[in-house]
Amino acid sequence: MIGMGSMDAQFQTLQSDLPSFGVTKPRRPPMRLRVFSPLIRGFLLILVSISLYAHQFSESYLGVAVKGKSVLGHWDIALRDLVHVLPLAENAENAATWEELGVEDSAVADYAKAHVRFKINDVERLLLVTKRSIRLFVDGAYAVIEFEVENPLDPYTVEFEYSAIFDQDPQHRCLYLLESAGGDETGVLTGDHRSQHFELSKPDVLRQFKEFVVQGVWHIWMGFDHVLFLLALLLPSVLRREDRRWQPVEAFRPAAINVVKIVTAFTVAHTITLTLASLELVKLPSRPVEAAIALSVAVAAGNNIFPFFKGRGWLVAFGFGLVHGFGFASVLRELGLPPSSLARALVGFNIGVEAGQLAIVAVFLPVAYGLRESWFYRRAMVTAGSVGIVIVASAWMVDRAFDMRFMPF
Repeated sequence: MIGMGSMDAQFQTLQSDLPSFGVTKPRRPPMRLRVFSPLIRGFLLILVSISLYAHQFSESYLGVAVKGKSVLGHWDIALRDLVHVLPLAENAENAATWEELGVEDSAVADYAKAHVRFKINDVERLLLVTKRSIRLFVDGAYAVIEFEVENPLDPYTVEFEYSAIFDQDPQHRCLYLLESAGGDETGVLTGDHRSQHFELSKPDVLRQFKEFVVQGVWHIWMGFDHVLFLLALLLPSVLRREDRRWQPVEAFRPAAINVVKIVTAFTVAHTITLTLASLELVKLPSRPVEAAIALSVAVAAGNNIFPFFKGRGWLVAFGFGLVHGFGFASVLRELGLPPSSLARALVGFNIGVEAGQLAIVAVFLPVAYGLRESWFYRRAMVTAGSVGIVIVASAWMVDRAFDMRFMPF
């Protein structure tokens, strides 16, 4: 984390370099910069925090079906996560068969039994692994572990506790789907919420909705590409282009209207494709979608350096928002939700995504407006920051298009 003292030293170093840009060096920092110095620090800390927490999503999927006395299920866990908890073979993340993982079947069964535990009618029951396989999903290869839960009685309550991966990655999530005669229940298990109790005759609809709202917020905040795309669109929102240079807007209202246009266009666009993809009305392969998302980030940032859309940032937001919607849909699609649960999850997840976006805007816009007249914002943040985003996004695009996996997030 960047210390406040070192930030001041770096800021003064920037001042000492001002003459090279043809600017007279003042004896003291301008009043505006001294006033907004805490805002500069805060803005940088936000960007650094995003980069520190940026990583590929760590998610697993738990499906459980109660049919009579039978309790059957499957647990899908990414090989990239499994390599951190089991002694797998080298390059096991690219395995296509179970044999290529290079681990004994008993090791996987023991890990599943220790970290996915069940209670039926408040009595703990043994999990029996029945089959193992490797499947390719939109975000990579997964180990699929099928099981049944030992149960001699008619179940009226089910409880499961999940503790896998959290020690290695506290941000890991397990999305679950429970199917029974009483209805379907969906939700998310996290490091802070590892277990869930179900009354099979009374599904808790409101709880499911809330959990997907939270999942939507988390997805936008932890989706580094989505956040960078949004920031690339927002950076010039407090500026106007004049004589081939960025100039500050004179009032807050035009900046706010510009942001509303951008966020609304992005929201409408990704809602359309999120719905179409989640309902499986439109299906696109994951690799070109992820590469196109990376391209959208590069284009949005490149427009800040060489403006070719000229005040039509909302158009960029809408066009590429359609692509981002397909990326959002991967979370819900992999759950295989039935229609009765999908609509609820879709609405909750989309509301969460919007809440996450608005939180970013609420932090960004006042800070950017306060800094808009400074050299630091126009040169360091908009120009240099956009160049950095283009570089990162271009690397993403190559990595995703050719499945090279050299990017850490």
